[in-house]
Amino acid sequence: MWSESSVAEKRKTIAKTEVVAGITTFLTMAYIIFVNPAILSAAGMDRQALVIVTCIASAVTTAIMGLVGNAPIAMAPGMGLNAFLAYSLVKAGQITWQTALGVVFLSGLLGVVLTLVGLRKRLVEAIPVSLITAISVGIGLFITFIGLVNMGVIVKNDATLVSAGPITGTVAIGLAGLLLMAFLEIRKVKGALLIGIVFSTLLAVAFGYVERPASLVSFSFDIRPVALQLDILGALKWSLFGSIFTLMFMDMFDGIGTLVACCHEAGMVDEQGKIRGLGRLLVLDASASMIGALFGTSSVTAYIESAAGIEQGGRTGLTALVTALCFVLALLFVSVVGIVPEYATAPALVMVGLFMMKEIKRIDFANMEEALPAFIILVMIALSYSISTGLAFGFISFALIKLVAGKAGDVKPTMWFIALLSLLFVTMDHLRAIFNS
Repeated sequence: MWSESSVAEKRKTIAKTEVVAGITTFLTMAYIIFVNPAILSAAGMDRQALVIVTCIASAVTTAIMGLVGNAPIAMAPGMGLNAFLAYSLVKAGQITWQTALGVVFLSGLLGVVLTLVGLRKRLVEAIPVSLITAISVGIGLFITFIGLVNMGVIVKNDATLVSAGPITGTVAIGLAGLLLMAFLEIRKVKGALLIGIVFSTLLAVAFGYVERPASLVSFSFDIRPVALQLDILGALKWSLFGSIFTLMFMDMFDGIGTLVACCHEAGMVDEQGKIRGLGRLLVLDASASMIGALFGTSSVTAYIESAAGIEQGGRTGLTALVTALCFVLALLFVSVVGIVPEYATAPALVMVGLFMMKEIKRIDFANMEEALPAFIILVMIALSYSISTGLAFGFISFALIKLVAGKAGDVKPTMWFIALLSLLFVTMDHLRAIFNS
């Protein structure tokens, strides 16, 4: 346990600054309270319970990060990770959401084990930066597509697969919210996505598309429809191992990238530039996915929005504790969140996709040996409507290109192992048919 006063003095901060930083972090990431239930409800999960669970899981894991890790970093169900559960596992994988939660739990457990034995770092180092970046960009493109579909801007078309939809009243409301979010982001207003969601919802209420909530404050916190519903035994199948590994992989890169960036910004480094207590923070980040699965939500991870609080001066775990308290207070307004329509949260998905697409500049398109696999990853994630499929094709193509180019020695043994797992993943259905014949 740490002494807040001594640590705060060492990191040159005061309690008032930490409180302001914690509130700032909450405002920048509060959109997840609306967006996470909207995504996971597509898997058949109870939306009202998901709103409550999102707040509770975020509050609990953020508080743990503050108390145990003493870091100004907030936690919540990760964007992309929730889409993986809803679309890649349940809707495309034809498994129940209970089994999908079991996959989330096992991916977190695998992440903890790999971190403790030191293999997590080796996995990260085995994959080229261009491919790692392509994962983030591809998920951003995928999330944007989901947002446009939920908004009604993109609709199904039997002739061309998809096409632009008509500008209906609800589409206009969604686009108005998107424009407001973009404007506020340009003006660097904190909580731009949250403000946009609230604005779109108010428009929907004003034009009679949704009913007003019966009350502004609610004390009903029933999480039984989703909490402790995970099916771990159902997830312990060879056919789901690839999904477990992929989810662990996504969470690992998401968490490591966020922790490294935020900890450096918060001054949590020693004289050699190494992050103090990084191992402990990585274990907490991986464990958060297990906690999230128990509560009934997708993988919980560190949020890059924590950087907003750090910019306001947040330097210790007190910032995280304040953010956790804000999530607890948000529970009182569950009834209000429940009326938010899908087309009001959809613009936030588009904006998050935009934020993730910014990383595309890190892909080395001049190096075809890395550019092509990276391109395959980002395109296949979006067009196959499956994150795991996109990753698998990208990793396989990287290994094959290096092999054909006579540079097999450039591929690290860990990467060959990842490519082999990917090959098994994409051929699983054919292998199952052979064994069953």
